[in-house]
Amino acid sequence: MTTDAIDSAQTPRHEEGTNYINAEYGLLSWLFTIDHKRIAILYMISVTALFFVGGIFALLLRLELMTPQGDLFTSDTYNKLFTLHGVVMIFFFLIPAVPSVLGNFILPLQLGARDLAFPKINLLSWYLYVIGALMGVVVMLLGGVDTGWTFYTPFSTTYSNTWVVPTVLAGFIAGFSSILTGLNFIVTIHKMRAPGLTWFRLPLMVWALYGTSLIQLLATPVLGIALLLIAVERLWQVGIFNPALGGDPILFQHLFWFYSHPAVYIMILPAMGVISEVIACFSRRKIFGYKFVAFSSLAIAFLGFLIWAHHLFVAGISVYSAMIFSFLTMFVAVPSAIKTFNWTSTLYKGSVSYEAPMLYALGFIGMFLIGGLTGLFLATLGIDIHVHDTYFVVAHFHYVMVGSVIMAYFAGIHYWWPKMTGRMYPEWWARLAALLVFVGFNLTFFPQFLLGYLGMPRRYHAYVPEFQVLNVMSTAGATILGAGYLLPLIYFVWALKYAPRASANPWGASGLEWHTPSPPTTHNFEDTPTVTWEAYDEKAWLKEAEKNV
Repeated sequence: MTTDAIDSAQTPRHEEGTNYINAEYGLLSWLFTIDHKRIAILYMISVTALFFVGGIFALLLRLELMTPQGDLFTSDTYNKLFTLHGVVMIFFFLIPAVPSVLGNFILPLQLGARDLAFPKINLLSWYLYVIGALMGVVVMLLGGVDTGWTFYTPFSTTYSNTWVVPTVLAGFIAGFSSILTGLNFIVTIHKMRAPGLTWFRLPLMVWALYGTSLIQLLATPVLGIALLLIAVERLWQVGIFNPALGGDPILFQHLFWFYSHPAVYIMILPAMGVISEVIACFSRRKIFGYKFVAFSSLAIAFLGFLIWAHHLFVAGISVYSAMIFSFLTMFVAVPSAIKTFNWTSTLYKGSVSYEAPMLYALGFIGMFLIGGLTGLFLATLGIDIHVHDTYFVVAHFHYVMVGSVIMAYFAGIHYWWPKMTGRMYPEWWARLAALLVFVGFNLTFFPQFLLGYLGMPRRYHAYVPEFQVLNVMSTAGATILGAGYLLPLIYFVWALKYAPRASANPWGASGLEWHTPSPPTTHNFEDTPTVTWEAYDEKAWLKEAEKNV
């Protein structure tokens, strides 16, 4: 049976122009849409713009660090640059990128639903995100903020003379966007699955989004409260964190990291879901140990709430507390390792093809492995004391949060691009971009492990000359990395008009999203599908296709 026959068997008949892109024209139809697919596109445009803003700050930081003298910016300007780089990239790109863009688009399609449970709340979440992001941009134009993206007290509440209150309020507003998205996803997964789509027939992307949504609902309010308390203390001198007023600065660190470490899994869990989908498709095999991978998503979500204090090993907590959090931090590596081993087991003896999504997925595994293993170093008390606040921490953080998450984000964008737009993309250029990103990222951040081990502190704009060679290597890598990030933007824009049209299922994948046209109709499915096959069971899916011919 040919692929074209399968596509036609699984593609509902629809008239030309009834897909979600062409259903209505005009800017207002997009700004007031309640179609989850259009809202995902709005998120994609927004996070892409913020990604390049944060990337410009990163480029400026690397240019400064090419020379040891600190001759490009003053120390105050450098503080503002790395603060705004962190705020933009974490709160306005990394946290919303995979769940709000890919999750928004794919979740109802994978569940066989016509939309999310609360379409208007979904649109509201995007508006809240945009309001928070615009406030952050205004802060940049007004002069920035110099506290670091962690807003540590009492510096943020007392000593900083920059725009702290508008910045924390921007994060506070954006947090509501995250909460509403998590609520919407949970209700949708529980209530809107297609007939026959039992929990253990769900794609692993859905399990990952479910674990992510639990974290968004439970952890984000804690950060919101902490940021709001900074504004209260700064505006009205209420003694919450400032010891001069009877407050406790360590309390803020507990509140901040109780959210911000689970927030790591808001970023990485949906990325892991993307990797499961891509590896299953391009290795032509079921995910090895499906239930273990599914439950590991929930285990990561649960354990993520128990390890926040490993950020406080040098902040004055007791040795006994530190030992407990050290053990728990190492233990959280177990469900992550389950995923990694099961992905490699899936690849073993699989019929692997190396299209661009698969290249990004393999790059994710490499970067996540390095990031995860170096996390065990930071969980070890003696080593953490030595490398705390050095570039070792910067490198570890970027391998997990930036390298891994962006690799997965690009894997997902390339994988679902035909479904989102109805167009393919130039495969050769996509593979080149994947190579540039992988090489550029490792050249940028691997030298920083060495810098940190040798003792170079982070957040300094000047350093001893002995560190210059490694810093020049890092800046050279950042140049390659920037080219790798820019290239997909160019060929995706080109592909919207000039690339070949995509069939309903160009990859031969087995999920429900591939049973719809490319791009899907406004309401996804003309008739509610009934699922009779197991997740990633290609043979069962092919039999179902043959019945419909």
